[in-house]
Amino acid sequence: MSGYILKRLLQAVPVVIITTIVVFLLLRLIPGDPAQVIAGSDATPQQVAAIRHDLGLNRSLPEQYLLWAERLLRGDLGHSYVSRRSVGSLIKLAFPATLQLTLCAFLIALLVGIPFGVAAGLRPNSPWDFALSAFTAVMQGIPNFLFAIIYLLVFALYLGWLPPGGRSDPFAHPLDGVRTLALPVLTLALPAASVYARFVKTALTETLAQDYVRTARAKGLGGSHVVLRHALRNALLPLVTIAGIQFGRLLGGTVIVEQIFAWPGMGRLALDAIGRRDYLLFQGIVLLLVLGAVLVNLLTDLSYGVLDPRIRTAR
Repeated sequence: MSGYILKRLLQAVPVVIITTIVVFLLLRLIPGDPAQVIAGSDATPQQVAAIRHDLGLNRSLPEQYLLWAERLLRGDLGHSYVSRRSVGSLIKLAFPATLQLTLCAFLIALLVGIPFGVAAGLRPNSPWDFALSAFTAVMQGIPNFLFAIIYLLVFALYLGWLPPGGRSDPFAHPLDGVRTLALPVLTLALPAASVYARFVKTALTETLAQDYVRTARAKGLGGSHVVLRHALRNALLPLVTIAGIQFGRLLGGTVIVEQIFAWPGMGRLALDAIGRRDYLLFQGIVLLLVLGAVLVNLLTDLSYGVLDPRIRTAR
């Protein structure tokens, strides 16, 4: 098992390196000069050149990358061009809100998607099955931001049940925390729930047709025993992989949702950094989000190897 874990960790190293290079280069494609933004429209060319020299923007791209990578190895993400605060401190303030939103959406998606998928898988061509098809088509066919706007119009403006945006501390004010969390979580969780439900339904249908399930039924085992101990247990095993992928997508998908609901997380901070051409701040946010997705996928891969020993011996 230790050899398998070491192998997966070594395979993640080049992914991380390539990620840093891609993040660094892509941000240089954004139009605009951060030095000009900081100096203002009335600044002289000499003032802009001085700021570029102070920020290191007058160096070549390889030099800028190597300096940034060197700081990363020391755990230093640099300082924001605009606020002059450390990128790490800004991310530290915004990350808990994003993590709270992502975890809640992930759990709600599992609690909705798995039972829905099981109900549809046990009753093919039933109302449950048709309802799942319609639910999946709607959730996957309409963008998240459009759902967010619909939820705002219905639940916040028209009905007045929930606040239109902002975040309340769930520990200091639990009820207000739940109310401010409801709409952004609903926006993220339902599309993910449709993916889980469709996957569970397909996996359960295929598992119920396997020989070992028919053998268990031929031995006289009850229907619930066959479903819970044999079919469902094996059908849910591959869900671990899908759940890991979806968690990474939820983590990155909070960008637009946080902006719409004025949620003070990393997504909203990233959009502000883009508007201000704050390269180092945006680099730090994107890098952390990507590395978070890589870490989740790595843990998912390792856990799948633990749950199914055949994976460890096959690789």
